[in-house]
Amino acid sequence: MLSYRHSFHAGNFADVVKHVVLVEMLDHLTKKDTAFEYIDTHAGSGLYNLHSEDAQKLEEHTNGIGRLSIEAFPELARYFEVVHSFNTPEVPPSMLINGLNIYPGSPAIAQFFLRPQDKGWLYELHPQDHELLVNNMRGLRSACKKIKVQCENGFDGLNALLPPRSRRGLVLVDPSYEIKSDYDLVIDRIASGYKKFNSGMYAIWYPVVDRHTIDAMEAKLLGSGLKNIQRFELGIAEDTNARGMTSSGMIIINPPWTLFEKMSKLLPKLAQQLSQDDKPHFKCDVLAPE
Repeated sequence: MLSYRHSFHAGNFADVVKHVVLVEMLDHLTKKDTAFEYIDTHAGSGLYNLHSEDAQKLEEHTNGIGRLSIEAFPELARYFEVVHSFNTPEVPPSMLINGLNIYPGSPAIAQFFLRPQDKGWLYELHPQDHELLVNNMRGLRSACKKIKVQCENGFDGLNALLPPRSRRGLVLVDPSYEIKSDYDLVIDRIASGYKKFNSGMYAIWYPVVDRHTIDAMEAKLLGSGLKNIQRFELGIAEDTNARGMTSSGMIIINPPWTLFEKMSKLLPKLAQQLSQDDKPHFKCDVLAPE
């Protein structure tokens, strides 16, 4: 139940699409001085060493962040700025992978944007990753002093936090989906939270291991009656019945108004660059209008 460790997958193609979207959403929230709250239901450990034994075992970052550059993707300047901010110039070049030694997870990316008036709520149930998350967040300099780390299932904690006092917020839900019921539980929790906080932004990450499961998940979301939903999916290969993730995506509820245009231009380029079969695989569409 608690076997998944993101340290084996940090910086892969799924992280790229998830974090590009997350950076855009957080950047949008900071355009106004008004406070907002960030809620991360499955936070992981926050920072990942790309030279660790875990990361080197699968080397998934080599077909993710390792294949991208600011020269080829100038439109990702803000994303690269955030990622590189967690890497120090003191690291020898021989220890860098495409200029990086450390890849930030979603809690660290959020920490980059959180201001003194904002709040962050980070949930991680895995005891070892929770301890790493506490230490990693403590080690980062942050303008925001109101970041709380909980050793708890974020599905359980989310309901108590909504609606946030500021009435502005972003909820990121990205479980490992090791437990198959999570596909239904994600939608149940989001739909319940939306009833309490319908002006908030919600981001759902999902892996495509079995397309029928994702189709059913999307159908359940649309059946909930929620509106203003967009999907951004990036793949490295065609759907298959074989074991393994071939695509992953983000379903966004109440997205920033600039997000769709940016992703519609970016996803074809990313798909072409990261594809393993020379065929671009991506989806960029509106699942439900406003």
